[in-house]
Amino acid sequence: MGAAALGALPWALLLLLGPLLPGQGLQANITRVSEENTGGITAAPPATAQEVHPLNKQRHNHSTDGHSKPRKAFPVLGIDYSHVRIPFEISLWILLACLMKMGFHVMSSVSKVVPESCLLIVVGLLVGGLIKAVGEKPPILKSDIFFLFLLPPIILDAGYFLPLRQFTENLGTILIFAVVGTLWNAFFLGGLMYAVCQIGGSGLNHIGLLANLLFGSIISAVDPVAVLAVFEEIHINELLHILVFGESLLNDAVTVVLYHLFEEFAYFEQVTIIDIILGFLSFFAVSLGGVFVGVIYGLIAAFTSRFTSNIRVIEPLFVFLYSYMAYLSAELFHLSGIMALIASGVVMRPYVEANISHKSHTTIKYFLKMWSSVSETLIFIFLGVSTVAGQHYWNWTFVISTLLFCLIARVLGVLVLTWFINKFRIVKLTPKDQFIIAYGGLRGAIAFSLCYLLDYEHFNMRDMFLTAIITVIFFTVFVQGMTI
Repeated sequence: MGAAALGALPWALLLLLGPLLPGQGLQANITRVSEENTGGITAAPPATAQEVHPLNKQRHNHSTDGHSKPRKAFPVLGIDYSHVRIPFEISLWILLACLMKMGFHVMSSVSKVVPESCLLIVVGLLVGGLIKAVGEKPPILKSDIFFLFLLPPIILDAGYFLPLRQFTENLGTILIFAVVGTLWNAFFLGGLMYAVCQIGGSGLNHIGLLANLLFGSIISAVDPVAVLAVFEEIHINELLHILVFGESLLNDAVTVVLYHLFEEFAYFEQVTIIDIILGFLSFFAVSLGGVFVGVIYGLIAAFTSRFTSNIRVIEPLFVFLYSYMAYLSAELFHLSGIMALIASGVVMRPYVEANISHKSHTTIKYFLKMWSSVSETLIFIFLGVSTVAGQHYWNWTFVISTLLFCLIARVLGVLVLTWFINKFRIVKLTPKDQFIIAYGGLRGAIAFSLCYLLDYEHFNMRDMFLTAIITVIFFTVFVQGMTI
């Protein structure tokens, strides 16, 4: 028995390896030999050609369909734009943004008179008009793309390189302008716009109080992207820059709370005192929750950077990923993503810079500057394109009232709050400083994107809101930005 088993072993191995061998006759021979050596026990029937070679079966079925692929003049060459459309168009937009930015700084005579943001909006208007002229539909700056991809690098660049000493020294003043000033602007503007809507004959009687307060919360916040774009060009002093820019960063929490609060209240049949109290408490949850998320990710990034001494090449990636994860985690729970980004950047920077190499620090610096600059350029270009592409509903009463009340609310808020703040400041804010702070309250793409998020079925006045917001953005960026 042992000799017979040893004699059958090579044939058994060949039987197992048969399907891997190229020939068919060998498998048939193996089957016959195995029949003889196993005393009449027949093995499985030999595999057919189609079973051994599935590709042959596939080719056979394809040829019998009657829908053979058409022959081309060159078997390899062809045009398949749909395959590369999305990355190709994204690359074209980024290339356009870079070329416009480069051309703007080459023409020094233009850059001395017109801010870069104004020129980029004009380029967007021209590109949008050209796309529409050839019969295509221009793209609109969608809110998801803005909040998830374009805004984070700008805020991260500002938060990571935030002048911490000037910021902490003026934190009280910044918080008063960001919290009290934004609340004042939202309720003052919303209340006056509701009064305008109640005037007979204006065609605005269907817009209720909550809708006007929602509109006021959207348009009242100072935009950090617009402030950065204008203030960095005029080289304003550090105090005014940190006051206005700090306000534009920290008022995000107030804007997020008011926006979601009034949006939810608009669906309620009746708003109770408990709803108002919970809405007031949600401000602390949104702001402090965003800071907490940012601090956690910042500490994790600082701890991780201790173990990267042998893999220096991935050090910058940890900074970007942890910061972006902080932003996304905050947005997941409707917390303030901007506050999370700022907190993570402020917390991680001193520890990360002590642990990473000099080359990694240079990479982080220049990559953030490049990323934020391209995002900022794309935002202003797409603001112009979206103006051409979007649906607008022009109402003279509503648009002019919005623009006028925005200016009045900003001036009154700054004057009253500065009078109170100067009682406690060692370095007083002069009338010239107050004018710059009031005049520098620029609006931008955040207001546009928040309004674009509104449900059109429930807020049928969204097109009119968008038209008024675009008018205010253009006025603040062009008129105030060019004359400041």
